[in-house]
Amino acid sequence: MLTYILFILGIIFLIKGASYLVDGTSATAKRFNISELVIGLTIVAFGTSAPGLAVNLISSFSGNTDIALGNIVGSNLANICSF
Repeated sequence: MLTYILFILGIIFLIKGASYLVDGTSATAKRFNISELVIGLTIVAFGTSAPGLAVNLISSFSGNTDIALGNIVGSNLANICSF
């Protein structure tokens, strides 16, 4: 039961964190007069890369390099197959 509660809390924190990221980045970029297209593309690029970076850093620092390597290969494979 605790696993399900933590999973739901993780989803909630993920959604709220993504919302703060998008709002903060958009406000900062608009202050510097950057076009909305560039803002959108940058936020999407960062938003899709940040979780992979976090997993890779945590797994590398804890000595689980297999997880980092699997994450890199899996992410690239998913990106290639999505076309």
